[in-house]
Amino acid sequence: MSEEPVARPPEVPDQEQPVATEPPLRTVEIDGTEALRLLGSVPMGRIAFTRQALPTIRPVNHIVDNGNIVIRTHEGAALTSRTLQADGPGVVVAYEADSIDPDTHLGWSVVVTGYAHLVTDTRELARYQALLRPWVRQPMDYAVRIRPDLVTGLLLVPVDQPTEA
Repeated sequence: MSEEPVARPPEVPDQEQPVATEPPLRTVEIDGTEALRLLGSVPMGRIAFTRQALPTIRPVNHIVDNGNIVIRTHEGAALTSRTLQADGPGVVVAYEADSIDPDTHLGWSVVVTGYAHLVTDTRELARYQALLRPWVRQPMDYAVRIRPDLVTGLLLVPVDQPTEA
């Protein structure tokens, strides 16, 4: 058997890389209270859950209400189906939101891990429907509440920024 020749990409001359002018950064862990405060300061995040035993991530808008994250969803959505089928503690999910400046790379990131449940109380559901307007144009008749078990967050700050005592 003869071997086929392997095509190689053309040689590219070394190009000068721009010198980084941004100050070096470091991460600072923040407590759960501050992390939830930051999470409540932005309108959208990403929910991660399992679908057919594989990770699924969806961008959604949210509110933080009494330490819980609330999102709206619709009939037929994968997360709605999972929470409808869940019993016991609910569906394990992760929720992530961040605010990082694309130029300076300064900002923060928060991840919440917990259990998701459908909101079934009609008064609560009506309240969330009034407070949380979906960004997509389709009926969003359900609300999902995420009760945090683990809340982690970090700040991206310049190396020379003093740590608050």
